[in-house]
Amino acid sequence: MEKVITVQTESSRYPVFVGNNSLCKINEILHSINPTTICIVTDETVKALHLNTVLDVLSDKFSYHIFTTPIGEKAKSFDVYQQLVDFAATKGLDRKSIFIALGGGAIGDLTGFAAATYMRGVEFIQVPTTILAHDSSVGGKTGINLQAGKNLIGAFHHPAAVIYHLPFLNTLPDNEKRSGFAEIIKESMIHPQSFLNELMNQFQTVSDLHGEEFFKPLIQGLETKKIYVEQDEKEMGVRAYLNLGHTLGHAIEANVGYGKITHGEAVFIGLIFALKLSEKVFLKDLQISNFINWAKKLEYTTYLPQDLSFTKLLNTMKRDKKTVSGQIRFVLLNGYGKPVLKEISDDTILATLKEWKNEIAEEGSFI
Repeated sequence: MEKVITVQTESSRYPVFVGNNSLCKINEILHSINPTTICIVTDETVKALHLNTVLDVLSDKFSYHIFTTPIGEKAKSFDVYQQLVDFAATKGLDRKSIFIALGGGAIGDLTGFAAATYMRGVEFIQVPTTILAHDSSVGGKTGINLQAGKNLIGAFHHPAAVIYHLPFLNTLPDNEKRSGFAEIIKESMIHPQSFLNELMNQFQTVSDLHGEEFFKPLIQGLETKKIYVEQDEKEMGVRAYLNLGHTLGHAIEANVGYGKITHGEAVFIGLIFALKLSEKVFLKDLQISNFINWAKKLEYTTYLPQDLSFTKLLNTMKRDKKTVSGQIRFVLLNGYGKPVLKEISDDTILATLKEWKNEIAEEGSFI
């Protein structure tokens, strides 16, 4: 199982290596760049699990330093960013040095932003270790969080390469598998030839999310990302479709507290809300009940966390990057495979949230 996907934008061209032996490509990429020094950025968990695997493969020709971050979204803060660039400067990294992001989406976002800004820009390589990072490692979006919202500080800075070594996924706990699979589900909904039905037929439990069976949907997800990134590098138009489920999802993360709910779990709740809005706006039957019943088999949370204020969620969504002049814009579906960016009024958002709450209460669940 080996695949190379080439991402070509106006400003950049780079390979995405996916497979059981993809890590062996790291020296080939590094030799082509010939860096003076390497800074490997990883978190405490990934360091213990996978760092030695990378170092065992890394050629003796290259000198390196290791910077370790906190786990998860805590890595994407101003404090950790400052510590990282200070570390790079102290270790003597220059404009010919390179960063390697070894970890999940948070590590990739932080490392990419450091690479984009250190000495006004140096190269970096993405080495994702989670399912979720298949999405975030491609496309050049980098950034850190503010208390007011996710990824409000950042830059577009493409990696020199993405090395997606599938054996790293074997160590993921179930909640991280679900988190990453949520992004593939999103991609299945917006791909011009939607592959949601394939996913629903093939994957019935979390234990199905591994091995050779998972290779095809992972590639389909990456190719969906490639379609929209190549059309719209700086997210001025159709690339926003990749944010399906994220408007509410990011608001949930900000209000619950970063790290207290996984990104994918929050996005999944956002997907359900986007489907409900879509049915209301376009008067289409998107078979939401079938989708939710399938999601429950995979043990996804299918309702909002308890005690979240709808008004606070609304105010957080107004800080979403798609919002223009205070008008919240959602990615909706005019049918599967037909994403649309649509302005939605505050009244409609609040009314739909309340209707959803009432539905859940009638089912006997808490919201």
